[in-house]
Amino acid sequence: MNLQAAIASFLRLYMEGERNASPHTLRNYAADLRQLTAFLGPATELASITPAQLRAFLAQGHAAGVSPATQARHLSAVRSLFRYAVREEMLAQDPARLLASPRLPKKLPEIPSTAQVNRMLDEDLGQARESAWPERDQALFEILYGCGLRVSEAVGLNLKDVDHHGGMLRVLGKGRKQRLTPFGGKAAAALAAYLPRRAERLHAGRQTGQTALFVNRRGGRITTRSVARIVKARARAFGLPLDLHPHSLRHAFASHLLSEGADLRAIQEMLGHRSLATTQRYTRTDIRQLTEVYDRSHPFEKGGKG
Repeated sequence: MNLQAAIASFLRLYMEGERNASPHTLRNYAADLRQLTAFLGPATELASITPAQLRAFLAQGHAAGVSPATQARHLSAVRSLFRYAVREEMLAQDPARLLASPRLPKKLPEIPSTAQVNRMLDEDLGQARESAWPERDQALFEILYGCGLRVSEAVGLNLKDVDHHGGMLRVLGKGRKQRLTPFGGKAAAALAAYLPRRAERLHAGRQTGQTALFVNRRGGRITTRSVARIVKARARAFGLPLDLHPHSLRHAFASHLLSEGADLRAIQEMLGHRSLATTQRYTRTDIRQLTEVYDRSHPFEKGGKG
């Protein structure tokens, strides 16, 4: 089988069919593997591809100034393709199995502090110059931060996904996996203020059949790009860092819960992470806070004798 045919099978049968990969992931993998095809040639026989050729492909990206994160994604796509090819018996051996991963900088995400988030959520948004629809934006922020959702998960919510009585959201996460996520009183109050305004706008625009929870001013489902603009506008209105991103609120949700003593496994469930290691990367605990916890909790520091 040639490379182009193998890639087509991998994307359609494995990534889309078996893994239920998101459209975003599919686009990225397809783009990465198109680059591999351009480098090696679409008619190249899969069995003729060597580890040296794959290393040369990755080295080409490095020489072109591709970031380590992008190189790591290229490598992930290549590895996944060849693991699939071996599993489906298109190949006897995997030429990508010994490829070294690029070293990624261990950079903690920039997240707003608890005080910054509280200011952003608690101040009167009706007076915010940047907000064209303050009730919707307030509800959106309460859900993004209060539930720790990915922005794609928030914009994908439908009215039927909100259990107002039970205080739960049914969230469709990565890999089309559903999970239940609780929301608190502030999010419930924000939704109660937003939903009548949503109904009024949709009725005026004759779009009463819209099922999306969060809609734009024209009555369509809001997009992730629009949410990013709303977050930046909110940051500007309240004097917060202008690089604030919707995902920053997800990081903040996890870190602030952990700092208040929440169990890491519970945070993992709420975030929808497969791996606890991924959840640990999302959290940041202040060294000073750890020291204070140590001083309060350690028996020696409390006056014990060991």
